[in-house]
Amino acid sequence: QVQLVESGGGLVQAGGSLRLSCAASGRTFSNYALGWFRQAPGKEREFVAVIGWNGIARYAESVKGRFTISRDNAKNTVYLQMNSLKPEDTAVYYCAADLTTVVLRTTVPAYDRWGQGTQVTVSS
Repeated sequence: QVQLVESGGGLVQAGGSLRLSCAASGRTFSNYALGWFRQAPGKEREFVAVIGWNGIARYAESVKGRFTISRDNAKNTVYLQMNSLKPEDTAVYYCAADLTTVVLRTTVPAYDRWGQGTQVTVSS
């Protein structure tokens, strides 16, 4: 059973940076893809980024060039470095694990396990 715990959220001014972390436990970490999603009030949960076991990543167009996803298999941790933050990045950010395929998928139903979420608030 994979468990995911996010940390690193907070309040930041527009243009600032934050780094989110997601610690995984319960299964061989390096074997599956890990993604970040976010959900703003009144909106559906949306894809942000995903990274495969080999380090290959995909990004949503809205964050490309500003966010970077990475993973440290030795620490069982995945990171989301967020730079040049905008007020529209305000949301609860969730870490998720896709345990069933090596394809880097971007839809919510594709992911089997979810963390509890961490709040990111960007003030203008």
